Amino acid sequence: MTRTDADRALDEALALVSRDPSPSASGAPGASGPLDAPDAARAAGGHRAASWPRARETAIRAGSGVRARSHRVPLADALGEVLTAPLDALTDLPSFDTSAMDGWAVAGPGPWSVRPGAGILAGSDRPEPLADGEAVPIATGARIPADTTAVIRSEHAREDGGQLYAQRPVVTGQDIRPRGQECRSGELLLPAGSLVTPALLGLAAAAGYDELETRPRPTAEILVLGDELLTEGRPHDGLIRDALSPMLGPWLERLGAEVTGTRRLGDDPAGAEALFEAVTTSTADLIVTTGGTASGPVDHVHPVLSRAGAELLIDGVAVRPGHPMLLARIGDRVDGRHLVGLPGNPLAAVSGLLTLAEPLLRALAGRRRRPRYAVPVQGDVPGHPYDTRLVPVLLTEEHAVPLRYHGPAMLRGVAAADALAVVPPHGARSGQELEMLDLPWASGGCFT
Repeated sequence: MTRTDADRALDEALALVSRDPSPSASGAPGASGPLDAPDAARAAGGHRAASWPRARETAIRAGSGVRARSHRVPLADALGEVLTAPLDALTDLPSFDTSAMDGWAVAGPGPWSVRPGAGILAGSDRPEPLADGEAVPIATGARIPADTTAVIRSEHAREDGGQLYAQRPVVTGQDIRPRGQECRSGELLLPAGSLVTPALLGLAAAAGYDELETRPRPTAEILVLGDELLTEGRPHDGLIRDALSPMLGPWLERLGAEVTGTRRLGDDPAGAEALFEAVTTSTADLIVTTGGTASGPVDHVHPVLSRAGAELLIDGVAVRPGHPMLLARIGDRVDGRHLVGLPGNPLAAVSGLLTLAEPLLRALAGRRRRPRYAVPVQGDVPGHPYDTRLVPVLLTEEHAVPLRYHGPAMLRGVAAADALAVVPPHGARSGQELEMLDLPWASGGCFT
């Protein structure tokens, strides 16, 4: 891959960023305590950023520790949720002997006399038993008559003058689905903790269910912070369009959350007060904020969390973009709520979504971890001296191709991407396998 001036400029910029790589600088996730505790590392000029893998583990542990809820919902409302009770068969499947093919039900050895009248259709009443040497047309899914020896497929038999002749050997029981072939009544079909997929809904319906006991989707509320954001029109006079509000709600929905609302709050004292009220009164399982996670004069997230008595689990992650992201617990460990603070730059916010919000939401929903996989990268990828980088990539049949326009404030690259590649410190060589974080529109959203 040809290196561009932009690539070289990125290398130079990354090399200028120096972070203390000592073990004391990484910080133990989840061990930071309340926000008003002394911060010796920060006071000493260091940093407390958790490593990227440890930050994700902390998010998983935080979500896994919350008390699980359960509700009973109609099948149509259970999609994407997780079973909180085992799915046991309510009946034998199939519940009667059925034909696996369109053809002929026959009794005894052939040739057979064709029973006069209509054949047997799916959903019809119990058919009359077959006499020895008798045949009757039968449809797929129809109930097998008593004393049937086998079903002969239509294409494997010939009718001539009221007689049926098999065109190949007939084996007893062929093309008959016997009662209970798939399961017996009371048999475990799927355990609690299984994700309700379209296939599970079909199985549940076949087994006789009208409702399922599931864990509700975690709820999420979005708070977009900033006075410089426009909700319509073109950027002008130092103001920029709010790119996060249109993106975050649908993204969180695809990650499995039920978004209860999106609010915009200012950076002034009134905005800080509104943020405090939102943090302390929201009933959402997860509050997602954008911007205000650094230490500038209008960055209110840390002071508000401190005032609310929140416990800071993650205060910065060694990842680029998005390192000033945070994760806090509001309330106690079992019944508390969580807040994920995303940076204000759009791609940095995406990094925070996939680093903290995605694993937290999966754990809150009771879902298992997403399987990890790696793909060889095409071309060298520059790295940060100490931090992980998340780089938008396009997936081909053989490679992950890094995309341009991957600066913290840019969405052009990720909008064209299938995944983010996890680039270790110091970068990766062409052909090196890198872990991939699927983007929800490329991986099928919350049902995969």
